[in-house]
Amino acid sequence: MLLHLVHETVSQILNTVSDVPDPGNGSAPPGFEKFTAVMGWVKWVALGVAVIGIIVIGAKLTIGANRGEGGQHLGALGTAMVGVIVIAGAASLVGFLVN
Repeated sequence: MLLHLVHETVSQILNTVSDVPDPGNGSAPPGFEKFTAVMGWVKWVALGVAVIGIIVIGAKLTIGANRGEGGQHLGALGTAMVGVIVIAGAASLVGFLVN
């Protein structure tokens, strides 16, 4: 009974997916090259700022370790690394959509 229900559900899902029209490859609108150039600059500037931030946090960790306060900056390092992951993910997504 359960196996039959799963089979019917999967069949309905596959039928629904096969009914979705294929939009084709398409092409970018005129002037889209400027957008991709701007996105490339924004990506590199954002990653540059993130790297500078990580370097600054590393310096603070080094200075704080001598004073016994190094653990306070580890949260900032984690936040900066999450920022790098978000920037890289966004750049990959835009690159996928553009190509």
